[in-house]
Amino acid sequence: MAASSTGEYIKHHLGNLTYGQLPAGYERTCHGHEQTLTESTWTFACNGQEAVDMGFMAFHVDSLAWSGGLGILMCFLFWLGARKASAGVPSGFMNFVEVIIGFIDTQVRDSFHGKSKLIAPLSLVIFCWVFLMNLMDLIPVDFVPKTFEWVMVTFAGWDAHQAYFKIVPTTDPNITLSMSITVFFLIIFYSLRSKGIGGFIGELALQPFNAPNKLAMVILIPINLVLETVSLLAKPVSLGMRLFGNMYAGEFVFILAAAMLGTWQAVGAWPWAVFHILVITLQAFIFMVLTIVYLSMATEEH
Repeated sequence: MAASSTGEYIKHHLGNLTYGQLPAGYERTCHGHEQTLTESTWTFACNGQEAVDMGFMAFHVDSLAWSGGLGILMCFLFWLGARKASAGVPSGFMNFVEVIIGFIDTQVRDSFHGKSKLIAPLSLVIFCWVFLMNLMDLIPVDFVPKTFEWVMVTFAGWDAHQAYFKIVPTTDPNITLSMSITVFFLIIFYSLRSKGIGGFIGELALQPFNAPNKLAMVILIPINLVLETVSLLAKPVSLGMRLFGNMYAGEFVFILAAAMLGTWQAVGAWPWAVFHILVITLQAFIFMVLTIVYLSMATEEH
């Protein structure tokens, strides 16, 4: 494959199916037709530039659909497991479910030092959901996107180069950061519940630097506020970007292998896929453990 076509192949596979609003007067070439929009229009982006021009309020339909669908699948599987729960010795799928629940319960008991009925089920959801989203990385990169492309070209008249479709939600920073921001709001909630407003503000204002002299302490408050606020805001950013960065890098390697190997990608990429099984599991585990640790820190009083 030529360098230019390889680059186009990679860029196309890294593009999202984007739905957003284009302003009136916008000139676009879409599905072989040139048009100038007479009014503000909600539509699917035909290329990367249109996706950028749609701005912040655009939706990555593929990421939302796959993350939501996998979340529903996870709930359905655990519902099936709950229906079969009994006092007897578990077997089959029920045994697998109990192993996961026991493993996560152990992690919560070891890492969370407060009292909350939410942490264990939250950790279970995070681990299983992130793992399922990461697991999509093991599907050959051309299989689902090419199927989607064929459907849209055949039945909707789309141009093949405009049929963007990604199936790994965790390679989209919008998904990983939305999860980490939710964790951030829980950190604020648990901090306020455990320490109160005064205690929470005091925690930000009176550490890491402190002094017995009241005047010196007042002088240090602005410095402490800046440092602790940055540290607090860095938690959701690092939590979301760590997951995104690792999964994006893994997906990029698969796409690069597919670009070089073509139809032999399923055979040639299998060594990386075997190693990547550890990566997708580890990333789900790290996201869960850091969530537990952050929420535990939020409940601790100093």
